[in-house]
Amino acid sequence: MRLIISFLLFLVLNNGFAQNHQITEQEYLALQDKIRLHWNSSPDSVLVYAYQMEKSHNYKHLAFANGVMIAKMQAKGNQKESQKRYKAAFYYLEKMPDSREKTQMKSYLYNYNGIAEYTRGNLGKALESYQEGLKFALETGDVKQMAKLKGNIAFVNDAVGNYQLAIKNLKFLNDFVDENENVFSKEELLNYKSNNNNGLGSAYESYFMKNKSKKYLLDSAEYYYKKTINYSQNSIGNKISAKLSLGNVYNWKRDYKSAEKTYYDVVFLAQQNNIQSSLCIANYNLADVYFTTKKYDKALVFFKKCDSIAAITKSNELDYLKSNYYQAKIYNILKRPDLAYKHSKIYLDNYEPLEAKLSEQALEVNYKQGVGDLTNEMVNIEKKYKNDVFLDRGLKVFYVLVFIGIVFLLIKNIRDKNKAHKKMNALIEEFKANIEKKSQPDFEVEEKEEAILEHEEIHLKKENINLSIDEAKENKIVEKLLALESKQEYLNADFTLPYVAKKIKTNTTYLSYVVNKRFGKSFGEYSNELKINYVINEMITNHMYRKYSTQAIAESVGFKNAVSFAKSFRKRTGVSPAQFASNI
Repeated sequence: MRLIISFLLFLVLNNGFAQNHQITEQEYLALQDKIRLHWNSSPDSVLVYAYQMEKSHNYKHLAFANGVMIAKMQAKGNQKESQKRYKAAFYYLEKMPDSREKTQMKSYLYNYNGIAEYTRGNLGKALESYQEGLKFALETGDVKQMAKLKGNIAFVNDAVGNYQLAIKNLKFLNDFVDENENVFSKEELLNYKSNNNNGLGSAYESYFMKNKSKKYLLDSAEYYYKKTINYSQNSIGNKISAKLSLGNVYNWKRDYKSAEKTYYDVVFLAQQNNIQSSLCIANYNLADVYFTTKKYDKALVFFKKCDSIAAITKSNELDYLKSNYYQAKIYNILKRPDLAYKHSKIYLDNYEPLEAKLSEQALEVNYKQGVGDLTNEMVNIEKKYKNDVFLDRGLKVFYVLVFIGIVFLLIKNIRDKNKAHKKMNALIEEFKANIEKKSQPDFEVEEKEEAILEHEEIHLKKENINLSIDEAKENKIVEKLLALESKQEYLNADFTLPYVAKKIKTNTTYLSYVVNKRFGKSFGEYSNELKINYVINEMITNHMYRKYSTQAIAESVGFKNAVSFAKSFRKRTGVSPAQFASNI
């Protein structure tokens, strides 16, 4: 009896000591290393290490642990818990005394929040978080964190369609990591190489999807995906992602056997590591291969698997949408009207909300075919079988709603046109007034500029600037920028952030910061505004310029294509270049 009592007392005391256990700094750093090492390969292990770290009473440890959970809880689809952890992480951060460690922790937390926002599809917010994190990484000189954040920013560029910029930045980042190789452990170096090469493969593949005549881009994508797989010994997440994308490349090349084998590899790895989202995509892609090769029964099996997994993950919306599109097509081919109608209706019910979401975030879809023209086909299938399922009154209600919608759109279109014309006329008057002012004596212009600068200095003093740059250096950057403006360097197609930074002998971070601070806009917005203002001025003052085609005007100011130029021009003026020219 005495032995039992002694044993129970030992357990109670042992439990009490365990609960009061304080994590040492050495234990914290060891857990931190484990979290980084297993970040891509074992998400569940990462959470286990974060929970262990959370037992500490040290504010730094608690801030980091909650920061990790911001990203990983969102990756599991638990947005509510992710947002809760965000508040907790920044609460503990504020409790830390001002120090280099606190600045470094800010960089970590903004990076983790950026990852969570990226997972949610909020690319603008993700970029904002990454840029904030980069400021603090630069402030502390944290090379590893700089590499991580620059890579994440490149992935955002890829996601919104800035493929060439993403490729350029990731190649630069590869060189940056090589130059600082001694800073990284062997495992860290492999992870960075894995991430960067995966990003390069993705950028090349997505770039091809917008330029399908450039087949050589697929060879580059294949090369970098294979390099990713070689570097991903410790990163199962990247290995799965690269294999999935490599299968897509084979699919584009019509090498269906290689694509099929690669997708089966992904299914095995995703099942083995319980990565449901990748499993859903692999099943969809296998079904797509079988559909393309007209093995419809097999295709249906894998499309249905995709649907089942999408219902669990709640994050594979696009796979679910396109799966139902293809199922409707197959049942239409197989003369099964009831099932063709069922799946076409699922597609149409989900298409518009998803399209709106994707358009808003400018996401580029990395699959075999785009969603674009699929809707018309689904509408035809639905119409073909609708009478077999519902009464005619359903159609009547539909036509009434369509009629009301058309009337509403017509009224809105008229109002938008009137608004655009008012904006355009005001803009023309503004530019004419500026032209007249230029003819006045130089001393008046100089006085005006001094007043503007004085006002700008007062305004800047009120701002709370986290990134500190010497004022003389800042003024020098602005002076050099204005010199480039006066030479109309911005008309060059190469007038990009890295190009200008190199030209004026500064780095891209400082240049981006100064442009944002002094001009109140990103470098891209600043560059585009200069180009568009030049076009407006030329149209007003040069009647020959107004006769040029949109493509010719676009090329004259360094735009790559007429579409992006017309979009920027309409955003500034409210009308197309042709409409603007005809109204002067």
